[in-house]
Amino acid sequence: MEVKTKPQSHHLGRKIGRIRELLGVKQDTLAEKLGISQQAISKIEQSEQVEDATLEKIAKALGVSGEAIQNFTEESVINYIQYNQEGSNQGAANVAVQNLNCTFNPIDKWMETLEENKKLYEALLKSEREKTALLERLLENK
Repeated sequence: MEVKTKPQSHHLGRKIGRIRELLGVKQDTLAEKLGISQQAISKIEQSEQVEDATLEKIAKALGVSGEAIQNFTEESVINYIQYNQEGSNQGAANVAVQNLNCTFNPIDKWMETLEENKKLYEALLKSEREKTALLERLLENK
């Protein structure tokens, strides 16, 4: 029994368009970065083949490599998202490890905060005493 596999699309223009859309870049924005018209971008995205020099310029403008555009598949994007989210097992393990690497002692920070609160409370209490003394002097003068 022969199993047929779906042929991989080599339509570079569609790949460029899809990557551009995923990155949230509009055709006119990409065109402006490249110094060409929006219609030229549209034409490139409709082309099955794209010259290597043009591909590299587009890749640089989009912040990806030319190889990433050539090898782009929807499945790879789905896999990337799936395995790099916090909810996935791999992502959750990474988050747990990162949370264990404190760069400070939380108890020391808590004690510092308590000391600061104590100083603020004492300053407030002093201010209230001064205010009370001032009011008492004003009442005595009347």
